[in-house]
Amino acid sequence: MNNKKTVDTLVQDIYNVISTKEVPDGVDLDAEIDNFGEGIKRLMRQQFTEYNAQGDSKRTLRMSNIGRDDRYLWNVMRGTKKEELQPHTHMKFMFGHIIEELLLFLTKASGHEVTDEQKQCEVQGIKGHMDCKIDGVVTDIKSASTYSFKKFKDGSLAENDPFGYVAQIKGYAFAEGETTFGWLAMDKQNGHLTYLKYDAGDKDGEHYDKIGYDIEERIKHIKKVVALDTPPEVCSEPVPDGQSGNLKLSITCSYCPYKDTCYPSLRTFLYSTGPRHLVHVEREPNVRELGGKNAGDF
Repeated sequence: MNNKKTVDTLVQDIYNVISTKEVPDGVDLDAEIDNFGEGIKRLMRQQFTEYNAQGDSKRTLRMSNIGRDDRYLWNVMRGTKKEELQPHTHMKFMFGHIIEELLLFLTKASGHEVTDEQKQCEVQGIKGHMDCKIDGVVTDIKSASTYSFKKFKDGSLAENDPFGYVAQIKGYAFAEGETTFGWLAMDKQNGHLTYLKYDAGDKDGEHYDKIGYDIEERIKHIKKVVALDTPPEVCSEPVPDGQSGNLKLSITCSYCPYKDTCYPSLRTFLYSTGPRHLVHVEREPNVRELGGKNAGDF
């Protein structure tokens, strides 16, 4: 197929296919449906066989985690005990993987070129597997909450990237000799799609100060950090919990599986809006406390 499409029309093209159920000339829909089915089968095998065989606690630096905070990576490499994932969290991750397979199918069905799926990349000895290239652009496929989706939609991800998505994909692109990369993201609650593209080589770009850094220097830095005998500073300081005088974990630390190690006296209270992790309690909250349990136990 002579594909001249670009990622600039990807979202609208996917919407058109979903609305009309008509695919462009040259797309073998039956073959893509079969490929989608095989992708789901591979995913289920990974989840229920390969995953159980190797787990997720390997002490290694990977392209997928080089953007995480220094202390988080120090804990990873030390094998620090972390929270066990709860069944609903496993379900959330599994659903996310299924969405990613669906988006790849829809990309292909809409006539866009997908190449280099799960291609291994390496930078300074750190390895990882890119999701793919779409129309030649190194691309990660993401499912996101409505809150997180906004950062992909408005382009502000680089300004608030607690999970290190930029460093991860920047590493893949660097290994490929590219500076341009992007994300095809879906709001898993509402079904909205967006494509966010950055060019780390554009010194006049809006987010260059956040994405223009040297990825090799970042990797050299974290290699030194994880070799230290003592942990680095906490990833982010606790923040005030309203006017109560209490201090709670930042959003980044709230989702971290090592928070109980960093804050041994942490107390978790179950508000109607979700758990709140308090580092300092000046005024006792009038809600149930999750006594002696990790935040993932509800």
